[in-house]
Amino acid sequence: MVQDLILPSRRDRDPELFVKIFGSGVRTLVFVAGLGGTTRYWETRVTELAQEHRIVLVDLLGFGRSPKPWVKYSVERHVDALQRVLAPLGPVTLVGHSLGALIAAAYAARHTETVERLVLISLPHFGSQDAAYTYMRQGPVIGGLIYTNVLLTMLACIITRRLLGRILPYLIRDIPREVVEDLVKHTWRSSTSSLWDVVYRHDVADDLRILEPVHNVLCIHGSDDIMAPLAPVRALAEAFSSVQLCVLEGLDHHPFLREPERCCELIASFAEQAAREAMLPNG
Repeated sequence: MVQDLILPSRRDRDPELFVKIFGSGVRTLVFVAGLGGTTRYWETRVTELAQEHRIVLVDLLGFGRSPKPWVKYSVERHVDALQRVLAPLGPVTLVGHSLGALIAAAYAARHTETVERLVLISLPHFGSQDAAYTYMRQGPVIGGLIYTNVLLTMLACIITRRLLGRILPYLIRDIPREVVEDLVKHTWRSSTSSLWDVVYRHDVADDLRILEPVHNVLCIHGSDDIMAPLAPVRALAEAFSSVQLCVLEGLDHHPFLREPERCCELIASFAEQAAREAMLPNG
């Protein structure tokens, strides 16, 4: 457990996230992965977008090749770390998956002038910690009790990283190998705190309420997603006129891995709408 106990330092108070930038174009697309995800979740699947856009891939604080300080991984801490990456880039279209979708929405709500469009893939929305607990424990998620008990989650994280890390690609065969390999590139602190403080305790509806008069939001969701159920996201789309919902039939929590071309088409089309609106006299 020594490697998990990362002591705070001066650099930890102002961490620099790991970023990959490639592609060409005047418009920028920023991709933020979910819990356990890294830049490799997107990298080989956004090559078509890179022909006409600048692509920015970011490892969230505590994940992948980004720093993993011994801190509380709150929404505000994630947003602050992301802001240091995005501030110099100018207006961007921000794309987030799962945990990354929640952080992307929170970022857009706090920095509305820097985000042109917001794409939320497999958005987890429970409304409260109690509601999240009820769904995870009583719903279709296998091992839901583990995911709603801090000690069990910490233990599962440590065991996965220390004992199962090298064989995970052989155990999880329906996810690309490079994505599975990176599932252990975090600490139990960054993973557990992000799960509780962002996914369970943060209500994305508060962010969408701020964005309602300012930005359009596209939600891409698999119809068969059990980790982030579709019904609450559909309710958000009905409650906020700025939220568009695109349901991909038969897909699970990873529509970008299952149908990357379709997702890229949706993202590109949505981003181009922002470009056209910017050219209008009142845009």
